Amino acid sequence: MTSKGSLLVISGPAGTGKGTIVKLLLQDEDYVVSVSTTTRAPRADDIPGVTYNFVTTEEFMNMIKNEELAEFAEYVGNYYGTPVKTIKELLKSGKNVILEIETLGALQIKARFPEAILIWVSPPDYETLGERLRGRGTNTDEDIAKRLATAKRELQFLPYYDYIVINEKGRAEDAVNDIKRIVSINPMAIKQNSNFIQTFYKL
Repeated sequence: MTSKGSLLVISGPAGTGKGTIVKLLLQDEDYVVSVSTTTRAPRADDIPGVTYNFVTTEEFMNMIKNEELAEFAEYVGNYYGTPVKTIKELLKSGKNVILEIETLGALQIKARFPEAILIWVSPPDYETLGERLRGRGTNTDEDIAKRLATAKRELQFLPYYDYIVINEKGRAEDAVNDIKRIVSINPMAIKQNSNFIQTFYKL
């Protein structure tokens, strides 16, 4: 079987706890994160190069023009993308590589890396999503309304995902364990073992 790490795409509406889940996954040395590039303005708790690589819109457009991005998308007025070079370098390490990206970007990754595992993280219901966004205290009412509307539109992409993981309040560890179980069986997937199959049958 292949020893290559898994490419793990984690998506879901703002307020689902994706960031917390990723932080917990990164406590395991078998997981690394691919830092996205964004035109969004840094928040007070952001660390450039760790939470995101922050660039201007002009710089981002040049990255698209030069085909340096494996995926990119516009979300609530800002652009987000993942450099091709970063993904390839991290996959060579044998670690499980995490991409925390939005739906359109996830589909672009799946097209370019068919072996990627797409996981949708969700709260138990829509009302809980609204409560979590309001509880942040960092978003305006207008911004919250936009994010909730975006969450509804994103539902159309769920059939393209491989798994859904429910993140219950105060039980992020359970969601992390669910994701680890998914990743643990991935090396046995047929799509991950084309070389083995070709060698065994001498195709």
